[in-house]
Amino acid sequence: MNRNQVLPQVQLSTEPSALKKVDFCAPHSYKGTGFLGISDLPRLAGQASTVKAGDGFSWLVETHFEDAPGGEPRQILELGLKGRLHLICQRCLQDCTVELDEKRRFVLVATEAEADDYPIEDEEQEPLVASQHFSLLETIEDEVLLSLPLIPKHLEGFCAPHATVFGDVEGAEESAKQENPFNILKNMKKSP
Repeated sequence: MNRNQVLPQVQLSTEPSALKKVDFCAPHSYKGTGFLGISDLPRLAGQASTVKAGDGFSWLVETHFEDAPGGEPRQILELGLKGRLHLICQRCLQDCTVELDEKRRFVLVATEAEADDYPIEDEEQEPLVASQHFSLLETIEDEVLLSLPLIPKHLEGFCAPHATVFGDVEGAEESAKQENPFNILKNMKKSP
């Protein structure tokens, strides 16, 4: 029997405060979509170099039950994220727009032990411990943070590398030789 037909589907609220406490242990599935601004995601706001109009992430969440081989049906959470934020380009040290379009799939499990025992080889979905006080907002923020590039930078050709003293080592060494005050003494010693 397909549990999706039997269980009611609950519409998730778009309010960030309501996403802090979702009961994934309840016998129903969820569906919802909304937009979270950078200010709604405090850890992400700490990473952003600037916040411009339209910065943030649209989210789409849907849960359903799938039959598990040899066991109870498992609840699956599908999460879609799309949006942008601004970080510092590590090449030119200017603002850089980072666009994300991610889809994640989780299997909801009851305990940490179940999550630890979940097969690592399953690359399609990862375990997520469900509870009556599950913070969907925190999970959305975690997934955005995990999707950020380790070294944010503009696309090739869209910025010039930042000039530093370390960038032109040969020129710096030549300049140091010319400005060395002991060069005068060295030249005096050579004079007859």
